[in-house]
Amino acid sequence: MTLLKLSLMAFSFVFWAAGLTMLIIGLWAKVSLGSYLALSASDYPSAPAILLATGVAVIIWGFLGCFGAATEHRGLLRAYSAFLTAVLAAGLAAALSALLYRQTLAQGFQEGLRQALLAYGEDDGVADALDTLQRALSCCGVQSYRDWLLSPWGLQQNGSVPLSCCRARRGCQRSPPDVRTLHRDGCFVKVSAFVDSNMSYVATAALGLSLLQFIGIVLACLLAARVPAHLLGSTTPR
Repeated sequence: MTLLKLSLMAFSFVFWAAGLTMLIIGLWAKVSLGSYLALSASDYPSAPAILLATGVAVIIWGFLGCFGAATEHRGLLRAYSAFLTAVLAAGLAAALSALLYRQTLAQGFQEGLRQALLAYGEDDGVADALDTLQRALSCCGVQSYRDWLLSPWGLQQNGSVPLSCCRARRGCQRSPPDVRTLHRDGCFVKVSAFVDSNMSYVATAALGLSLLQFIGIVLACLLAARVPAHLLGSTTPR
């Protein structure tokens, strides 16, 4: 009984630490990747928002799980087991979504990039996000720099490209554009490669987290089943 209780408390601490990690990553992604995600035309919920919400929930339930194990509170242990089951299902769904919908996510960025090109010069927020993306990924346009030449902004600028398309500020010929001074790759290629290379890691992490939840479910159920009848609802540890 004592070993089982200590095992669940140790698991709850690890679970709590995982929640804190998700919260930190979500905050970082919200600050660092918010401008990139704003360019996506996808209707899926924002990944940083999901991480933040999940992290907060895991932190709270990790503490409650540890408290329930320490006090041998059967009701709290059962609730903790139910929450872990929900997290298990969510982890499996996230893993499958990462594998099945990665092309859909990439296509959402492609459509978002096209819309950003059309709105460039009219929406300062979109323009800043697109310039930041082109500098960070060393890319230009959706498929290539030629996308800018046919855009409303490019036509107004007599066939020019933004400064963010330039490899260096000095010696960059933007109108007419000199391909030798510009980023050669389109941004969609870079974003698609990023999604493909990272979604497999996301799926692997989600599956690993799901396995961790299964262990926690077993420990919580076993401890709840072994709590003596006279300790139901009691907060006094044995």
